[in-house]
Amino acid sequence: VQLQASGGGLVQAGGSLRLSCTYSGGTFSRNVMGWFRQAPGKEREFVGAISWSGSNTVYADSVKGRFTISRDNAKNMVSLQMNSLKPEDTAVYYCAADPSPNAFLGRSSRFYTYWGQGTLVTVSS
Repeated sequence: VQLQASGGGLVQAGGSLRLSCTYSGGTFSRNVMGWFRQAPGKEREFVGAISWSGSNTVYADSVKGRFTISRDNAKNMVSLQMNSLKPEDTAVYYCAADPSPNAFLGRSSRFYTYWGQGTLVTVSS
């Protein structure tokens, strides 16, 4: 399985970005998909996750109401729409996949088996 994240860049505070993650090498629709981020000098933290069908999502409190995760199982793609960006959102963003049959919307990185390479988001003040 391979995950490829894209869409990062430099944006001013208050702006928006949309990250995408393409999945290949397995059955995408049977994976819970998650987004994580890691800021310089900090540990990787959970951003959000989406269920197989896309009907259920969970978010970290820090992004709730500003970020939205969606997926297109026909295109093997998951997206993270980020609005009202803040300088503290600056980080490398990673997509991750949990292929286990009993997968739930886990907030811990240990639940996810496959990881993308990350895409850098920089929010200037």
